[in-house]
Amino acid sequence: MADLLACLYWETLKIDPSKPEWSERDRFILSKGHGAAIFYAALAERGFFPVEELDTYCQSGSILNGHATSGVPGVEVSSGSLGHGLPIGCGIALAQKRAGLLGRVFVMLSDGELDEGSNWEAFLFAPQHNLDNLIAIVDYNKIQAYGRTEDVMDLEPLSDKFKAFRWEVREIDGHNIEEISTALSAVPLEKGRPSLILAHTVKGKGVSFMEDSLAWHYKCPNDEETRLALEELRVSS
Repeated sequence: MADLLACLYWETLKIDPSKPEWSERDRFILSKGHGAAIFYAALAERGFFPVEELDTYCQSGSILNGHATSGVPGVEVSSGSLGHGLPIGCGIALAQKRAGLLGRVFVMLSDGELDEGSNWEAFLFAPQHNLDNLIAIVDYNKIQAYGRTEDVMDLEPLSDKFKAFRWEVREIDGHNIEEISTALSAVPLEKGRPSLILAHTVKGKGVSFMEDSLAWHYKCPNDEETRLALEELRVSS
């Protein structure tokens, strides 16, 4: 998610960290709420709250819980129970249109989350109401909690499914900054239709012993692994 969030928060989203409740802002919903750590990091680096607050992540009394939690400046909704972010995004996007507000709604989903039927109701709802102010981004790393998506619940042909639901779709390399920026700058991809960016990603990208590994869906690195990971990321950047 890191590359996608970097492009969103530094190039795409119309936001003002000094006015997180600004009525004309773009709204971002992290439906895959378990990705809260990098989300909080992006918000802190963007100026929504002090970077030093990140040191309290998941500690007793911290506002930075293990899943994205409203109450943290810049977090629109609490998430983590999968399959809720896109339906909420549909409601916000519809309300924005009816109120004549220009702000867009961006929702990031995981691929494993697409096993939830509530998402597919939302995928039907959005084009029915011409929600071209709604942009869904699927972090398609092909790994979910208990295995590879193709083994747990095969999603393919995924792009064709979204197109059949009348979304305008663009597939990108979710680690290629130019491709991400180009896709995000083009939304809405078609007037009158919701946009979907299918971002092909690699879990643990840039860290040799983490890349494309199911084990790191849950594991935390020890001190030495952290040192090695940070060194590899410095070299690759």
